Amino acid sequence: MRILITGNMGYVGPGVVDQLRKAYPNATLIGYDMAYFASCLTNAPVLPESKLDIQLFGDVREITASTLMGIDAVVHLAAISNDPMGTRFEDITLDVNYKSSIRIAKLAKEAGVSNFVFASSCSMYGAASEKAKTEDSELNPLTAYARSKVFTEKELEPLAGDGFTVTCLRFATACGMSNRLRLDLVLNDFVAGAVATGKINILSDGTPWRPLIHVRDMARAIEWAVTREANNGGDFLAVNTGSNEWNYQVHELAEAVADVIPGTAVSINRDAAPDKRSYRVNFDLYKQLAPNHQPQYSLKEAIQELRDGLMEMEFKDGDFRNSLLMRLKVLTSLQETERINDQLQWAHQTAKASSKESELQTA
Repeated sequence: MRILITGNMGYVGPGVVDQLRKAYPNATLIGYDMAYFASCLTNAPVLPESKLDIQLFGDVREITASTLMGIDAVVHLAAISNDPMGTRFEDITLDVNYKSSIRIAKLAKEAGVSNFVFASSCSMYGAASEKAKTEDSELNPLTAYARSKVFTEKELEPLAGDGFTVTCLRFATACGMSNRLRLDLVLNDFVAGAVATGKINILSDGTPWRPLIHVRDMARAIEWAVTREANNGGDFLAVNTGSNEWNYQVHELAEAVADVIPGTAVSINRDAAPDKRSYRVNFDLYKQLAPNHQPQYSLKEAIQELRDGLMEMEFKDGDFRNSLLMRLKVLTSLQETERINDQLQWAHQTAKASSKESELQTA
C-alpha cells in the first residue's frame, strides 16, 4: 500500500506518520509539504519525516498528476490551518483549503486512488444552540477557514463512487503535545500560560462550547479512514470525529488546567464581545462506524502531557502569543524576511518562475 500524506510537516502530521507507520509497517509512506513549519520542532527525539519512505516538497496548489500515480490512499491534511490565518490570508485560504483540495481529489480519482481522507472540521457548525450537532445539522460557518471546509465537502461528495471512497473527518478542536507543537489552540494556550506565567487569560467570557480531540486520537481516526470500505458509511462519508465526553465550555478547560497545575490563576474577560463560535457536537456516528479507533486520551492526560512537554522544553515565554509557536507568526515572519511572498510562495520558487518566463521571452 502506498499512502500520500499532504501537509505532513505541520502539527498533526508527525503523529499521523507515526500512527500509519505502526499500523501499516510495510506501507510506502510519502509526505508532501510546503515546509513552512519544518523547523518548528518541539521535543522530537528523531526527525518525524525519518519514518517516511519519501518526503516531497511542494505547493498543493501546484501538485501534479504524476505525484498521485500508484497511490492507494491520500491523507489530505494540507491547509491554512486556523481562523487567524484564514482572516489574514482569506483568498489564499480558499485557494489552498478548497480549490486545491478538489483538484487533488479529482487527480487522485483519475489516478486510481481508492481512499481519499479529508481533514475537515467541526468549526463548520459555527454559532449553535445548546443541542449537540449531528452530521445532519445545519452548517453555519463563521470564518474563511470554516467556509473552506464546507465548500470542499460539498464538492467532494459527487466525486465519490466508482471505487473512490471519500471520508471527511470533521475533527473537533485539536490539542495535545506534538513534535511540532503549536500554541494557537485553546487548551494548548491555557497550559502554556499556566506553565510560563502561572496565569490563564481567557480572551472571551469563557462560556463558548468547544469539542476537543487529542492530536494522537486524530491520527487513530485517520488510520481507520485510510482503509475504510464503502459498505461502512458509504462511498462518501462526512463524520464528526471526536468523543461526546470532550465537549467543554472554555472556562471548564481553564479550570481543568488549574487543577492539574496548582497555583494557576484564571482570569476571564467578562467585558469581551460574545464569541459566536460556540458549538457542542454529537460523535455517536463515529463511535458506531469506528469502534476500534475511538479516542483514548482523557482531558487530564492531555493537560499533563502538555505540561510535561513544555517543562522539558524549559518553556518560560510569557509572551508566547507573539512567538514562533503560533502558526500565523511563523508565516508573517517568513514574509517579513522575504522568504515567502504575499501568495505564500517561497521566494526561490518565484525567482525560478520569473527566470523561466525570461527564457521564454528571449526565445
